[in-house]
Amino acid sequence: MNMSIKKDRVMQELQRFGGAMYTPVILFAFFGLTVAISIVCKNTMLLGSIADKGTVWYDFWFVVEQGAWTVFAQMPILFAIAVPIGFAKKEPARCAMESFVIYMCFNYFISAFLTLHGSFFGVDYSQAAGAGTGLAMIANIKTLDMGMLGAIFIACCSSWIHNHFYDTEIPDWLGIFKGPAFVVAVGFAVMIPMALLFCFVWPAVQHAIEQFQFFLKTSGIIGVWCYTFSERILLPAGLHHFIYLPFIFGPAVCDGGIQAYWLQHLNDFATSAHSLKEMFPEGGFALHGMSKVFGLPGAALAMYVCAKPEKRKKVATLLIPATITAVLCGITEPLEFTFLFVAPLLYAVHAVLAATLSATLYFFGLSGNFGGGLIDCFVQNWIPLFKYHAGTYIMQIIVGLCFTGIYFFVFRYLILKNDYKTPGRTDDDEEDKLFSKAEYKAKKEMEKKGLANNPEALKAQVFLDNLGGPSNIKEVTNCATRLRVTVADPDKVASASKFTKAGAFGLVKNGHAIQVIVGLSVPNVRSYFDALLKGDIADVAVEAKAAANPSEPVKTDLSMKLKAFASGKLIDMTEVPDDVFSQKMMGDGVAIEPTTEMVVAPADGEVTMIMEGSYHAIGLRLDNGAEILIHIGLDTVKMGGKGFRCLTKQGAKVKAGDELIGFNREAIKAAGYKDTIILAVTNSADYPQMKKAADGDVKVNETPIISF
Repeated sequence: MNMSIKKDRVMQELQRFGGAMYTPVILFAFFGLTVAISIVCKNTMLLGSIADKGTVWYDFWFVVEQGAWTVFAQMPILFAIAVPIGFAKKEPARCAMESFVIYMCFNYFISAFLTLHGSFFGVDYSQAAGAGTGLAMIANIKTLDMGMLGAIFIACCSSWIHNHFYDTEIPDWLGIFKGPAFVVAVGFAVMIPMALLFCFVWPAVQHAIEQFQFFLKTSGIIGVWCYTFSERILLPAGLHHFIYLPFIFGPAVCDGGIQAYWLQHLNDFATSAHSLKEMFPEGGFALHGMSKVFGLPGAALAMYVCAKPEKRKKVATLLIPATITAVLCGITEPLEFTFLFVAPLLYAVHAVLAATLSATLYFFGLSGNFGGGLIDCFVQNWIPLFKYHAGTYIMQIIVGLCFTGIYFFVFRYLILKNDYKTPGRTDDDEEDKLFSKAEYKAKKEMEKKGLANNPEALKAQVFLDNLGGPSNIKEVTNCATRLRVTVADPDKVASASKFTKAGAFGLVKNGHAIQVIVGLSVPNVRSYFDALLKGDIADVAVEAKAAANPSEPVKTDLSMKLKAFASGKLIDMTEVPDDVFSQKMMGDGVAIEPTTEMVVAPADGEVTMIMEGSYHAIGLRLDNGAEILIHIGLDTVKMGGKGFRCLTKQGAKVKAGDELIGFNREAIKAAGYKDTIILAVTNSADYPQMKKAADGDVKVNETPIISF
């Protein structure tokens, strides 16, 4: 058990490390494309005399290019500042500043040691810093060439010091040294022996890196295959950063990294007819993006073809945007994590095929910077180099399209043979969707608890992770549709899109008060959420399974009218003074400013939910499949049931006009709340033919308010 816990802890820390490294990496796509565009715009072979040196056009793009080299020229400093943002447990901005100062001290200490005793450490410190010397200039400091690896290591040390010493209590008369100053002081002291250690160790590490580089450069196709396979197969764990960062942005196979080297020599490659593979063999390690451009469209097409005929149109609306994003930009998470979520074997096959595609293209002579999507292909490769390398690129497209077909047939065979529940092959009562990394991680957690196929438990896990984890939760309550959470640190709460991708209708943030709009299933989600916080989710799972009550089939094509559920003035949902309802997060509908004090059933159906304790909300499932929520008043959950009386029970079959909940308007107003009654059709997206009556006075159980 302890070994398992330690293993999980190590994996969590490695994933956290990978996530922290991603903070600066997100800048590389923009700056890389900008450099490439600048170089293309200065190419006289493409643009003629307008791009000659000395023209206004040339001068403009020269300035742009120099600015675009920023992140590549200052990469170690970038990592030293950005990585701590992902590691700091508090005050990440201050941690970034502290890390920068500590990293600078580290380099100054190394410079001092090498100035005094460079020959003792086997370093010729008198030579100018540059490629092959083992020395580099960092912020005008001549120091050991450790690239981003050294910066990342020092950034991790700085983050650890920050997390352990930031809140250290010191005497009042030394108060000026509290917080960041104390962290930097500790870091200053730690960096002296650290710098001395690196002077001893790093020259040997550099030699080992050179040997590793030599091995990879001489391993040819096998090396390219192993690199691409490792990069893809480690992505689910977030450890792929350890593979591609040293290659693409570090010194693993060429000085400065593949991307910077390729861009620096782009004009040389563009004016030579020699084989790309011969001119830049290291570029074979930047072909991992080819599976994004050519492979995943085949996999997506296979999922579409394997979908049930009646679901293909909906599946297409899911797959087309995700596929276009993967092909153009290289962002593959929705498709790849859907493989992982539904059938890990599909992802393993994807990794094998992606590696084989890269190795095949390299075998036929392709090299370059193809780590992203189609935009990278055009801007950094095809446009500037097509004149002399048209044959190579045509071959690339032909081989790529062949692999599109291979992906299609292999995925189609596996999906049908193993009956994988890819989008469009799910049961009729299950939602078809693509999955995110957060949902995949939640599923892995639920698998340990025997709840991998429980959608409400998965939602609870994803919501908990997106809210910053158990340590960030101070208080949890819920109303009829919302999970209300008070968090310790609002900055740790993920964006609304992270919640909606996991099945929430929306997110409302008001300082430390967070509302996750869950819908009518919020009581069950809340139960799992609480259980996750307490660690007794298995007990909740047993109770939920015992309480399960499958619904009877409904006639989804049944047309029907909903009559007023109370007397008063009918208003449109958009006029309700509550963002959750007015923005239709819970679905479209209407509201009534009541003149009576009884809510009745607007049509025949079944009571699916009653807000126990407060009785301010009730859910119904109508005979045509429409699911409605009737919510009495705004924020009336806080009344704790005072002024409300329930006249039905969950599971009851009701007829139009049957009394459901009585309420006291004066009690609601005395408590400081509005008594507006909202009716939301929570699955209104399934009823595009739904029509609402015009605003005006309505009479209970007589005036039609909605028709299907």
